[in-house]
Amino acid sequence: MPTVARLFAVTVDCPDPLSLANFYREFLGGELRSSNPDFVVLTTDGSVRLDFQRVDNHRPPEWPDSGAPRRLHLDFVVGDLEQVAQLLVGLGATRASHQPGSGRFLVMLDPAGHPLCLSTECN
Repeated sequence: MPTVARLFAVTVDCPDPLSLANFYREFLGGELRSSNPDFVVLTTDGSVRLDFQRVDNHRPPEWPDSGAPRRLHLDFVVGDLEQVAQLLVGLGATRASHQPGSGRFLVMLDPAGHPLCLSTECN
């Protein structure tokens, strides 16, 4: 099947786009672009950028909540789970109280409450 589209961005809804974009910039590196009070773009050396969009009635997803609809979350491959978790805590993230996966990955919550998963492998 021929390619008809290419993913170029993932947009994250949040109450404070600049603050959350800075959190991810500190974690991933990169550069903030197209910044205004309602929308911030983070470009990194990857092929997909992260966009942060203000949503005034934002409510962080409950983790885990089987009664709530599942939402998008981001997965990252890292070298050392605990070392990166401590970095993220220093940047304002928290470790999720529920940790599924028997230690294969670690669930963190970014400053806006979105879950993000850290893993040492991508398969």
